[in-house]
Amino acid sequence: MAVKIRLTRLGDKKTPFYRVVVTDSRKSRSGEYIENLGTYDTLANPAELKINAERAKYWLSTGAQPTETARTLLVREGLLQPTKRAPKTDKKKKA
Repeated sequence: MAVKIRLTRLGDKKTPFYRVVVTDSRKSRSGEYIENLGTYDTLANPAELKINAERAKYWLSTGAQPTETARTLLVREGLLQPTKRAPKTDKKKKA
């Protein structure tokens, strides 16, 4: 089973609120999840992030892979080290 750490969307129309969850990668975005790690409120100024660091470290140690957005949030909280990205290359062929 491929386990992911990702965001699930809650809230009303135009008022998004997210949960940071651990889920099977084959489940839908807002489907059932294994564990709720915290919340992310983008409408607060500044954006408010609450994560259970102990449980997040546990899931990362067992091999759970964070999505790009979840990775950014975990780096912001100091739970992951930032990774260097490969430089973008121009995929268009020049004639």
